[in-house]
Amino acid sequence: MIIDVNANLSRWPFRRTPCDELPRLVDKLQTHGVQQAWVGSLDGLFHRDLGGVNQRLADACRGERRVQLVPFGSVNPRLPDWQEDVRRCAEDYRMPGLRLHPNYHGYRLDDPACAQLLDLADQRQLIVQIVVRMDDVRVQHPLMQVADVDVKPLAELLAARPNLRLLLLNSQATLRAAELQRLAASDRLGVDLAMQEGVGGVGGLVRTLGHGRVFFGSHLPLYALESAVLKVREAELDAGARQAIECGNAQRWLGSGS
Repeated sequence: MIIDVNANLSRWPFRRTPCDELPRLVDKLQTHGVQQAWVGSLDGLFHRDLGGVNQRLADACRGERRVQLVPFGSVNPRLPDWQEDVRRCAEDYRMPGLRLHPNYHGYRLDDPACAQLLDLADQRQLIVQIVVRMDDVRVQHPLMQVADVDVKPLAELLAARPNLRLLLLNSQATLRAAELQRLAASDRLGVDLAMQEGVGGVGGLVRTLGHGRVFFGSHLPLYALESAVLKVREAELDAGARQAIECGNAQRWLGSGS
């Protein structure tokens, strides 16, 4: 069994991707043995009506039967009444977590509004996913250059919220081993492997963080699901570590919020 914690619905506005229609995305997940995928909406990066974005996401996930799609809502603390978006995600749509894009929404992690958002997520026992990067800077549109999220404030934010479950997505191009180790002082921090590159990359990530903090993530449809599958296979992990990365850690996090 595989749980993909980093998949996306809708279309990336700058180019078409092979699986940017829901039936084709689900076909791809099924082909590679992914039985559950945590999905956000690409519309959540660019639309102002995040209430509508989250409702469409919840409806799409509820209507899919072949693969279990678990919706993670979009919230922008720079928009009016964002607290209501959090409430709807948690209460109306029964989402287990939020997927945040600080760099696309124009705030930093040391912004007081971000602290308020994390506090509210913590109170509601929501998993928080922070997407550090969406696309390689070399292929970004020249009029839409978006820097990676600066994660330096995270250590302090996590220390103040020891129960918050926070998952960094697409962080390996930005974070170095020393920074990861510093953040890993919290056992409630995890990272996915979608942007872990290089021979032996996943094995090195496991040695740095331990297999209990590494999650299977593909960044589908912007990245190829096959890449994530091959990264885990190439790492030659023992059975326990592989099971934890492919599904066990995600199952544990979902269960701890129930």
